[in-house]
Amino acid sequence: MYSKQFIIPFSLLLSLPIIFFLFIAPHVFPSPPAESLIPISDEISDQTLFSSAAASSTSLSHLSSASPKLKIAFLFLTNSDLHFAPIWDRFFSSHPKSLYNVYVHADPFVNITRLQKGSVFANAFIANAKRTARASPTLISATRRLLATAFLDDPANTYFAVLSQYCVPLHSFTYVYASLFESPTFDKSSDPDPSPGGVRVIFRTFIELISDEPRLWKRYNARGRYAMLPEVPFDKFRVGSQFFVMTRRHALLTIKDRVLWRKFKLPCYRSDACYPEEHYFPTLLNMKDPEGCTGYTLTQVNWTGTVKGHPYTYRPKEVGPGLIKRLRRSRHSSSYLFARKFTPDCLKPLLAIADSVIFRD
Repeated sequence: MYSKQFIIPFSLLLSLPIIFFLFIAPHVFPSPPAESLIPISDEISDQTLFSSAAASSTSLSHLSSASPKLKIAFLFLTNSDLHFAPIWDRFFSSHPKSLYNVYVHADPFVNITRLQKGSVFANAFIANAKRTARASPTLISATRRLLATAFLDDPANTYFAVLSQYCVPLHSFTYVYASLFESPTFDKSSDPDPSPGGVRVIFRTFIELISDEPRLWKRYNARGRYAMLPEVPFDKFRVGSQFFVMTRRHALLTIKDRVLWRKFKLPCYRSDACYPEEHYFPTLLNMKDPEGCTGYTLTQVNWTGTVKGHPYTYRPKEVGPGLIKRLRRSRHSSSYLFARKFTPDCLKPLLAIADSVIFRD
């Protein structure tokens, strides 16, 4: 028989793994928040939607330049009230619905005020919205849901502009539409488009594909050093704003993706470097069709004075003609088309200069 002096230390040794996993591991390797994980039921629902959208792509996955009534699908992601709905309503007013559609993904776990009849947002809320959480793959899912819904809803939706409830327009609808579909010189990153007949021939996605972000390596390893391999090598990994303007062709490519989604939905273990919504779309398009992207976004954002990953937020006293003119300036295009982030009480001063400044191009 073994003596007690050996049994007790041996038992303690065997118990060490149990102690580690029960009491130490949760602090060293904390579990991701429950709200950041994708429920199986949501996955099944999404795949049904995505499959329907992909199956419909044979009808019109990309409209030719000769197709009439090309539309912009405005896709709003929100987890709060649409504070700037009045200025957006003014943006769309007097323009025919044959030129645009509006869709809203609102977190169903948040009490959000629905807009009254007469607003473009009144019937824009999509029925299959799910819970969302910042810095989680739920925002990827929500954006893909919007893309698929808009793709299925109207084959004339040619551009898909992803926006948040804190975004505001910097120009009139006429200017935005002409910049995307008609102007041969709006995109400074490419050669002038000859645009016969007043309609652009080549449509490109306006999205950032940043490869020199200082913390890119940490972002890449947020799920573990080898978690993204082999599907996503580090030299293909990109970062960029989650607010972009995507072509119909790229919307279909995003809806059909399964391979990269399986990687980007994995939980992160570095919360300070985990922003899947800023990684998935740039990486996917960089790997699939970088030449079809401009490499920049049309939504202006100020990252000076950032707080906990949030951009600078403009307040009412800052709103004026000078701010709008500064926000429009772009090195990559004739102008930025949208801007964020504004506090809700900026609505009044923005409306005050809407007709005289914002919508006067």
